[in-house]
Amino acid sequence: MVILTAKQGVDRQQIMKVMPAEIRATVKLYLDGEIRQWYSRGDGRGVILVLDVKTVDEAHAIMDTLPLSKVNLMDHEYIPVGPLLPLASLIVDGPARQ
Repeated sequence: MVILTAKQGVDRQQIMKVMPAEIRATVKLYLDGEIRQWYSRGDGRGVILVLDVKTVDEAHAIMDTLPLSKVNLMDHEYIPVGPLLPLASLIVDGPARQ
């Protein structure tokens, strides 16, 4: 998961100049299956992307291709996520119960 927030001191106009290219690039990544889900932040300060990657390095590589990243207007917070591991305790091997 990647949380994108405008860098301190960046104004909305700077971001809006790049936004058409950012939207096209983001939609392409979605259609290519690299972005699984995307959300607007509730506070209006950015977006949250759920990427289909195995490592944070892969996520960095994808994010570095986006126009807003190329012009260094956004901060990125990378948070590895995966299956909820305690759910495995619900799966019991052995004979079926009747």
